[in-house]
Amino acid sequence: MMLVRGIRGATTVRSNSREEILEATKELLSEIIRRNDLDTDYIASVVFTTTVDLNAEFPAVAAREMGWTYIALECMHVMNVPGSLPRCIRVLMHVNTERAATDLKHVYLHEAKALRRDLVDASEA
Repeated sequence: MMLVRGIRGATTVRSNSREEILEATKELLSEIIRRNDLDTDYIASVVFTTTVDLNAEFPAVAAREMGWTYIALECMHVMNVPGSLPRCIRVLMHVNTERAATDLKHVYLHEAKALRRDLVDASEA
């Protein structure tokens, strides 16, 4: 039976620049697709959040540049919690799948690995 499941991911950039936001977002989306062996036809939607210190570009532009024309995309800022990880892009991807939630691979890259060390494989750390 096909269900909608969520796949999480996050990454960081060194600076608030259009180029870095697009490059980091493409890297993150590509890794989520690769590690989960996904066909983009099964992606229902993607929610992107950035920390408030990132506003040079919408992360969704990276997905559009990757050809994700008909996938519903949304961008917003995450809560501005004092002491939280700066310059962070987060993703919540909704996918149609028959896999169990425990079989999905959440992807945390660069400094964002600190957000969910419990989900980062030792080989990726």
